[in-house]
Amino acid sequence: MDNLSRHIENYLLRILDFFPVIGILGARQVGKTTLVKSMIHKIKKPTLYIDLESESDRIKLTDAELYFESNKEACIIIDEVQHNKSLFPLLRSVVDKYKVPGRFILLGSASPELIRDSSESLAGRIAYAELNPFNLFEINFVPYKLHWLRGGFPLSYLAPDDFFSAEWRENFIRTYIERDIPILGLEIRNINFRKFLNLLAHLNAQTLNYSNLSKSMELTAPTINKYIDFLEKAFLLKKLYPYTQNVKKRLVKAPKLYFTDTGILHQLLAIANTDQLMSSLYQGASWEAYVIMQIRFLLKKEYNNYYYRTHNGAEIDLIIERAGNICMAIEIKYTNAPKLSKGNFIAFEDINADKNYVITPSSDTFLLAKHIQVISLNNFLKLLIGLEFTNVYQSTDTSNS
Repeated sequence: MDNLSRHIENYLLRILDFFPVIGILGARQVGKTTLVKSMIHKIKKPTLYIDLESESDRIKLTDAELYFESNKEACIIIDEVQHNKSLFPLLRSVVDKYKVPGRFILLGSASPELIRDSSESLAGRIAYAELNPFNLFEINFVPYKLHWLRGGFPLSYLAPDDFFSAEWRENFIRTYIERDIPILGLEIRNINFRKFLNLLAHLNAQTLNYSNLSKSMELTAPTINKYIDFLEKAFLLKKLYPYTQNVKKRLVKAPKLYFTDTGILHQLLAIANTDQLMSSLYQGASWEAYVIMQIRFLLKKEYNNYYYRTHNGAEIDLIIERAGNICMAIEIKYTNAPKLSKGNFIAFEDINADKNYVITPSSDTFLLAKHIQVISLNNFLKLLIGLEFTNVYQSTDTSNS
């Protein structure tokens, strides 16, 4: 893992020169600690590291105000900050007394909304960035199948074989249910949460129907909504909302649900190896989630993502929009010889994007129709980076497609 860099690193170093506090958020075990420790020699001041899961480090913050004051010239990294939410009002006071860039780096395994009071206490003082699982750019555009199967959590992707990768993911899920969810404040004592996750895995890439989910789990629709909202803020799920602006047709308006990491998805679906993935009924839905997450993980914040579907069957998997302009419309196919439906062609016409693409696993790049280009996932991501849609600042080797 030492030779794999995270594309977000240069962005973090850049904003650290301006903001007093930066928050690096992402799921547990996604690589936040490794990333920050690799940045220490590049930070322009002395750096201290505090891990709130370590008893000896927690003791250092017995008088946190004194500790921060004594080390005000240093950059202080506080890991697993969700374990001590009471620090945020103090951090605001400390920063306001000595407001210089790069005073604190906060690492957390939840969104600002779940780490209560952080957004309010540090408003105007903090910049947040999300660290996602490894994407194809970060692993040098290697052949995609292993990455798709195992997902991008470092210890899963880099495991010596599929057995150990699956063992890691199983333990991640179990620990997440038994330990992390209660720490983050979600009450789940009266339900089988593993059953709930398994159910969601079978619904990956489908539109959400809270009523059906509530019947399956024997819970109210608001409770189901609360659980899904929590899982999204904990970086395990993403909802993709339908594009409805300036469209007069009758549209599907429910969001679609995706797992952010296909390795976790496959563990919940009991898909243990590439052969099982290739023959699975969930192959197409998994590939759709994989492609969408590879794109979303790279896009700058100002780009919005949607899907498009009418009740008459016109459908496009992904729309990339910025400031009201539809930059790209994308259909995703797990074949190198894609065929579009009549509904796909109608959707491309309805959306009228600047660029239209069909993303495949590894096809050549060619025109399928006058304004619709077929392109492999690797080449599409390289194109995206070249168009400056992303926060990738370093140069990219595009020789391997």
